[in-house]
Amino acid sequence: MWIVPPRGQGQRMHFLLLFNRQGRLRLQKWFIPLSEHEKKKIISEMTLTVLARPLKACSFLQWRNLKIVYRRYASLFFCCGLEDQDNELLTLELLQRYVELLDQYFGNVCELDIIFNFEKAYFILDEFIIGGEVQETSKLCLARSMEEADAVQETVDKNENRPTY
Repeated sequence: MWIVPPRGQGQRMHFLLLFNRQGRLRLQKWFIPLSEHEKKKIISEMTLTVLARPLKACSFLQWRNLKIVYRRYASLFFCCGLEDQDNELLTLELLQRYVELLDQYFGNVCELDIIFNFEKAYFILDEFIIGGEVQETSKLCLARSMEEADAVQETVDKNENRPTY
């Protein structure tokens, strides 16, 4: 069972990054305003720091004034930057839920699914987390949103192929 704190008192992520074992960025979501230069610097530092850690190392680390929580799933690392007072274990559960949602949609998600369907991965993330805070945890509700979005996209695609007179 998921227990989500009331709005304004919940987790406040600064960013979520997905990168592979070679350090290639596959998905990035920023919940605070930063310059492109600062984003690139953070991405570089996060990939180097996380990839340099041993496999059996703890998934939490302190970096600058943030807590970093990461988790590896197959060849992808999911990495979040949190405020210092936020709960690391809850963030691990959020990462797990996001991977479950991706698995549910793609059927055993892999890196290629993220590469070739990045817009769907972003859509799922946007339905799940808005502004760095969890909005919806129900897999059923999120699956329904994805089905509705796919139905709308199919209708749009079908109507684009019709000739106009």
